[in-house]
Amino acid sequence: MKESLAKITDWLEYFTKLGMSLILTFVIIDVLFPGSTGIVTNLGAIIGQFSKEGLSGLIALLLFLLLFRSRHTD
Repeated sequence: MKESLAKITDWLEYFTKLGMSLILTFVIIDVLFPGSTGIVTNLGAIIGQFSKEGLSGLIALLLFLLLFRSRHTD
């Protein structure tokens, strides 16, 4: 059971890293060729939703970043 859970966790970590790499690639492409991917607009909308909620949105964003960062520094 532990081995299966470890394997699933490894796969999820791999796909998360792949997703982050794709997001970074699309941001670079969108900066070089504005409007080609639309990722900058979508990221702006997501961050706007957090800021729209005021202090609770800011706390949620900070918790997300804290959890994401602690997961990738291990």
